[in-house]
Amino acid sequence: QVQLVESGGGSVQAGGSLRLSCAASLRTFGSYAMGWFRQAAGNEREFVAGISWSGGSTNYADSVKGRFTISRNNAKNTVYLQLNSLKPEDTAVYYCAADWIKYSDACTVLIRERLYEYWGQGTQVTVSS
Repeated sequence: QVQLVESGGGSVQAGGSLRLSCAASLRTFGSYAMGWFRQAAGNEREFVAGISWSGGSTNYADSVKGRFTISRNNAKNTVYLQLNSLKPEDTAVYYCAADWIKYSDACTVLIRERLYEYWGQGTQVTVSS
């Protein structure tokens, strides 16, 4: 059974930082593209960042470019999201997602929510002004 478990969320003041982690129980973690999404209260879930299975390609939502960084450690079956210069509008539940990718698609980053098969339960990030 595939499990994605997020951690690292919390409450911070504007301008602060957090590091989210997502531990995956995938047997071949290195074959999965990973992504982070978020959902604020009353809003739809939105793409935040994605990374290819190789780690060589990344993509970010315009709202987080230059402030958030996605990375992965395939040896630890973990993907990370570093959140810097946080703003109150970053407040949301952050979700980790995974989907299997062909080996030949080493640079593929998935952006669309519907393309991801596996999802974590989410971790709350609250940014106060």
